[in-house]
Amino acid sequence: MPTFYCYSRCSTCKKAEQWLNAHQVAFNKIDLVATPPAASDLKRWLTANQAKGLRYFFNTSGQHYRQQGLKDKLAEMTIDQAAELLASDGKLIKRPLMVEGNHVTAGFKEAVYEQEWL
Repeated sequence: MPTFYCYSRCSTCKKAEQWLNAHQVAFNKIDLVATPPAASDLKRWLTANQAKGLRYFFNTSGQHYRQQGLKDKLAEMTIDQAAELLASDGKLIKRPLMVEGNHVTAGFKEAVYEQEWL
């Protein structure tokens, strides 16, 4: 069963959850901010999804991302560094994050969910 990492105050997460429920997709729900994924899990997902790039996993429009100037640091960042950083602050992770094994989608686009989670 996939795990749905979300933030309760995020409208995109709410839309994704409504879509999942409407399509009867079973999932385990975890608050991304209160309980971010472990660095070891993030490292595994980042490694398995290298083709998507590190930027795919970061909430690039978030305040925490901008405050830390990560736009300029991301190109030089290793997978290990990115995993540790993402695990340290759930608000840095692009949300919602839907995960099953090494199959991961970040953010919500209806067409992507239809293709990846139905």
